[in-house]
Amino acid sequence: QLQLVESGGGSVQPGGSLRVSCAASGFTLGHYAIGWFRRAPGKEREGVSCISGDGGATSYADSVKGRFTISRDNAKNTVSLQMNSLKPEDTAVYYCAALEERYYSHRCHPGEYPYWGQGTQVTVSS
Repeated sequence: QLQLVESGGGSVQPGGSLRVSCAASGFTLGHYAIGWFRRAPGKEREGVSCISGDGGATSYADSVKGRFTISRDNAKNTVSLQMNSLKPEDTAVYYCAALEERYYSHRCHPGEYPYWGQGTQVTVSS
């Protein structure tokens, strides 16, 4: 059974850093693209960053380019999102999601991803 579990969320002051991770089980991680998405209060779920199965292709939302870095370790079945220079507008529930590698695209749209974790809260506030 394919399962995704996020961890590493928390509260941080503006300008701070957090690293959220997605642990995968029940499937071969390298066969799947992984995306990080977020939902802020009162807003639609949006794509933050996505990475192909072998890690060779990545995409980022304009709002996080230069601040966030996605990475994966297929041997350890984990995908991480390093978030630096955090802003209050980054406050949201962050989700990881999986998509069969053959369907990966740079659009990083949540509607393309069928398998989801339960989410982890990230709060950026002074």
